[in-house]
Amino acid sequence: MAALPVYRWRLAPDGYATRRQLRALGLRPGGQDVAAQLERPRRRRGPLVAYLYRVDLAKPVRPMTPARWAALAKANAARRACPSCRRDAGYVIPTSLGTCVPCAYPGLYGPEGSTQP
Repeated sequence: MAALPVYRWRLAPDGYATRRQLRALGLRPGGQDVAAQLERPRRRRGPLVAYLYRVDLAKPVRPMTPARWAALAKANAARRACPSCRRDAGYVIPTSLGTCVPCAYPGLYGPEGSTQP
């Protein structure tokens, strides 16, 4: 296997793009292998690496189907549901708390802490 070409940060030739740049163009890598990489020097922890893909081999992003939209809505609703009180918190439940804020800090929010369903 041949080694990947390595370019310095901001000096990649035209025709290469990162995943984010492809997405901004409405494209996706489409199964192609990484074509090159960018390295940005850092002083303490080694270089920062970004992988590049060829734009000419990229494929268009697949459109969202109604079933995909429904699955995404269901997944987001599950992230907003508090496992303790089973209510929609109105925001994504932080994994650091594991519950909504009123359930995590019952004495600070509401007369009984709003833990009743």
